[in-house]
Amino acid sequence: MALPKIGNLAPAFTLLDQDGNKVSLKQFRDNSNVVLYFYPKAMTPGCTVQACGIRDSKKELAKLDTVVLGVSPDPVARLGRFIEKQDLNFTLLSDEDHAVTEKYGAWGLKKFMGREFMGVLRSTYIIGKDGRLKYIMDKVKTKSHHDDVIALIRDLGL
Repeated sequence: MALPKIGNLAPAFTLLDQDGNKVSLKQFRDNSNVVLYFYPKAMTPGCTVQACGIRDSKKELAKLDTVVLGVSPDPVARLGRFIEKQDLNFTLLSDEDHAVTEKYGAWGLKKFMGREFMGVLRSTYIIGKDGRLKYIMDKVKTKSHHDDVIALIRDLGL
């Protein structure tokens, strides 16, 4: 599946958050930039490092009028436990059928320990207040993800 194109409107979606509430991309339009990041599984080592980096950067992201939405195929209940366990302060969204993940081109063939399987390709999409896709990070380093995102938002002048 082709990736969404920079400059185009980001694909619309509505998913359930960690509390079972519906969250739509359009509700952030005109008010906030959105960092939409796809990660494989809540409470796994790399995903925890990545989420905690975002958690610790919340103030800086807020100064840049930016909200973060993390998307994984985890069920709502698991997302709630992840937030509780790591004291996360941003929204996680459940995409159990990975339809939204596929729309963004973040679902594909992965290789791990000699096995091939379909799964989430760790990636991040920066969406402007106008709802348009500004940047796609397809090479994400979990340890520096938060700093990389903040630097990009500044560089893009959002």
